[in-house]
Amino acid sequence: LNAVDRGVVGYPSALSAKTWGFYDVAFKGKAFEFERPFGSYVMENVLFKISYPAEFHAQTAVECAMRLHAEVALRLDQIERIEIETQEAGARIIDKTGPLANYADRDHCIQYMVAVPLIFGRLVAADYGDAVAADPRIGALRSKMSVRENPQFTRDYFDAGKRYIGNSVQVFYKDGSHSEKVAIDYPIGHRKRRTEGIPVLLQKFEGALRGHLPQQRVQHILEVCASAERFDAMPVHRFMDLFAL
Repeated sequence: LNAVDRGVVGYPSALSAKTWGFYDVAFKGKAFEFERPFGSYVMENVLFKISYPAEFHAQTAVECAMRLHAEVALRLDQIERIEIETQEAGARIIDKTGPLANYADRDHCIQYMVAVPLIFGRLVAADYGDAVAADPRIGALRSKMSVRENPQFTRDYFDAGKRYIGNSVQVFYKDGSHSEKVAIDYPIGHRKRRTEGIPVLLQKFEGALRGHLPQQRVQHILEVCASAERFDAMPVHRFMDLFAL
């Protein structure tokens, strides 16, 4: 800012200026190459974390576990093993064995995030706390889980046209029987599930507002957001003021 105040002239092209431009300094003279023209790709592919407070690589694993809960919860003591398949990123980042120290540790453990919904049929923020984590059934289930990469999940994860975050969960019992293998390619916050996801996202938005703001103001915010015309006509600072505590 001092340089601007003094009228110091910057490089007309910060990227391509010779010697001290970004290309020369960081890319050895090579220019950027882009996967696609600039457009709306990023906004169209926004991932919303809607249903579960879980690290994103485990979102579909949690959903798989939720589908299995009704069957598995009645047979917890009969489980021999649980097989989880995930993408390379999931296997690398959230495959975690051994003691979990705190909320953040549990939030980045796919085994924990699968065990809780298998047992309780839910995964909410409080489930990462010490009280729930102390339930011995969680540790018992984690010890029976194996996590491995599914190459197809990895390919779909890196495919720019898909951007899937697939997981599968299957439970095997001591008597030789097993659950179905539940596999889900993308979470409810993915662009391919917008019709299903947007109503849930709006419910989450309204719930967050009602938990912190006066109800009259909440109603005003909802009315503004429901009308593109009213929203576009409102100055940004006025809109932001609505959220001040």
